[in-house]
Amino acid sequence: MSEPNSCMDSARIGVLSHTLHVVPALAGPERRSRLKAGLQTDAGSWEAALVSEPCTRPMNQARGAPVGRVRPDEPLYVLGTRPDRPAGDRLALPARSWEERSETILRNEPLNLPPVPRFAQWFLRQTLQFASFWLLLLANVTASAEQRFPPPEFESGYALPGTKTPPPRSNPMQYVDVAVLLGALGTASYLALKKRSRNGVVALSIFSVAYFGFYRKGCVCAIGSIQNVALGLFDSGYAVPWAVTAFFLAPLVFALFAGRTFCAAVCPHGALQDLMLLKPVKVPAWLEQGLGVLPFVYLGAGVLFAATGSAFIICEYDPFVPLFRMNGSHAMLLLGAAFLLIATVVGRPYCRFLCPYGALLRLTASVSKWGVTVTPDSCTRCRLCEESCPFGVIEEPTPPQSHWPTLRLDRRRLAQLIVLLPVLVLFGGWLGSKLSVAASQMDPTVQLAERFSQHQTAPVQPGNQTAESLALMRAERDPKALLTQALETRQSFRMGGWVFGGWVGLVIGAKLISLAVRRNRHNYEPNRASCFACARCFSSCPNERVRLGLMPPELPGQSTTPQPAPAGAHTPT
Repeated sequence: MSEPNSCMDSARIGVLSHTLHVVPALAGPERRSRLKAGLQTDAGSWEAALVSEPCTRPMNQARGAPVGRVRPDEPLYVLGTRPDRPAGDRLALPARSWEERSETILRNEPLNLPPVPRFAQWFLRQTLQFASFWLLLLANVTASAEQRFPPPEFESGYALPGTKTPPPRSNPMQYVDVAVLLGALGTASYLALKKRSRNGVVALSIFSVAYFGFYRKGCVCAIGSIQNVALGLFDSGYAVPWAVTAFFLAPLVFALFAGRTFCAAVCPHGALQDLMLLKPVKVPAWLEQGLGVLPFVYLGAGVLFAATGSAFIICEYDPFVPLFRMNGSHAMLLLGAAFLLIATVVGRPYCRFLCPYGALLRLTASVSKWGVTVTPDSCTRCRLCEESCPFGVIEEPTPPQSHWPTLRLDRRRLAQLIVLLPVLVLFGGWLGSKLSVAASQMDPTVQLAERFSQHQTAPVQPGNQTAESLALMRAERDPKALLTQALETRQSFRMGGWVFGGWVGLVIGAKLISLAVRRNRHNYEPNRASCFACARCFSSCPNERVRLGLMPPELPGQSTTPQPAPAGAHTPT
């Protein structure tokens, strides 16, 4: 066998050693003789395709010869072997290396390998599949507690600060979280709609605060999942984790059928506030309606910053997650404590006036198939349920049909608001575009570009090793790319400002229209969009107490037949 005179010959011998052994049709005597003689094969064959491939093997820097074939007494530079060892030394290559096997095959010498029984092949294949499955499962379980790179050791004694966010959950534990979420949603729906049990709702609230709050540390959270979904919709390079998608969709699906049972006892934020309520105070209707717009505005702002990849402001300014994690900035801890203090007298202030996910639940629950009903039978119009609700969601029956002049005035007002709606949307979009430059300052890339432009006249000194100086030094390596990316981000904010401003105008206009629309109600009923399904109003209803056996069905000389009452009259309790 002649020595190969090119890099391509050595590469061909290495590939042929495997192919001739696997495919018997290629190992004929005529083919071997042609390969030994170095003749060219037919056009279109795999050997011709191999010869036509460009040589990509690194060259030996000492002699300029290919690495795959070396001559005696020549240093061997093969990746994974010891350098500066003569090629003639058999320690340089393992026994029965690919060179020896290729020479054996080309000399038509059999390898004398014993045949493997079919049962042994099947058993080996099943064993490998079984072992691979459990190895992958074990790797997923331990992935959250495993560090890919160990932290550095500092000679000055500096210690790395502890993380403020919990480690990511392994895949099996994510299945557990989703299963617990679905079980809690189903239990809350059963307790609120079927069982009508306030004690059961309180027990489930305690469990949700303990598990989703302090044990899971508020992560993963349905409220923060809005940002992940928004980023996944606008950034093709980001894949939303399946568990986050489940936490985002499952409460909305349940709200379409059973109302806001997620808020009742599953959400740790709402459950914690509900448990803190001691002496509820009624919020005026005008203030309730005005502050009810803020969750939709906060929802639009969270989607804007998440879609541009700038910040997750919903998670960053969450007042309860620092309390669950027992860690965070002093400002956020004080904010969370302030919300809990207010929650002792005002029912669920964060859920009613700020929660962005509550805005989505409000929209879906408004068209839910089933909802909370105060009375199990018929309404007596005693107004006890209205007094027992700390959230002001019990709506009184509508008065009889108004006179024609009043009805005509209401219709004219409604028509004017409908015409005003596109004006509010356009004005809001224009105002949002004007504020887009200020909003883009929250993006880290825009911030770095601004600092880089300001410090161009005053270069950063090498001795100033601060976080800002290091960032500016990195920006000096490729300022054009930095400024281009910052400009693209600002353009995204300008377009997003139009959308966000239009969304705010739409929310305000829709709120005004909803206040102008009159709906016919014959009984005292909770507003499905605003009801948290806390089950407080059940025990106040006389018919519910009769159903539970807490009072006789009919008092002497009185009847349980519903009696109509004026809309503004108050029944003494």
